[in-house]
Order: sequence, then C-alpha cells, then structure tokens
Amino acid sequence: MPFERKLIRNGNGWALSINSIILSLLNINPEENLVQYSIEKNVLMITKSDKKREEKNF
Repeated sequence: MPFERKLIRNGNGWALSINSIILSLLNINPEENLVQYSIEKNVLMITKSDKKREEKNF
C-alpha cells in the first residue's frame, strides 16, 4: 500500500515525516528506537534497527 508524503526542509537537507500509524505498524518508538535505511534498485527501504537510541539528541 503506497503512501505519498512531501519532503520537509531541514537545514541544508530534506526530511521525511513518518506518521504515527506507520511507526506503530513497524513497532517503532522514535524516543527509544533507531531506524536503518538503504537503497535497493531505486527503492528506499526503512527498517527498525536492533540498536537503541542513546540519551543524547541526534
């Protein structure tokens, strides 16, 4: 099921906002978990990382 989202300006780059429904489906808590991303055949893959987020801000 494809979702369309616009990119948001973030400093010198661009950010993708991921809504809470998608985070819930992926079992991601953004205050605790990190995500991994990769590109395969022009497809951006985002998955939950096994690593936990540190206390410091990213």
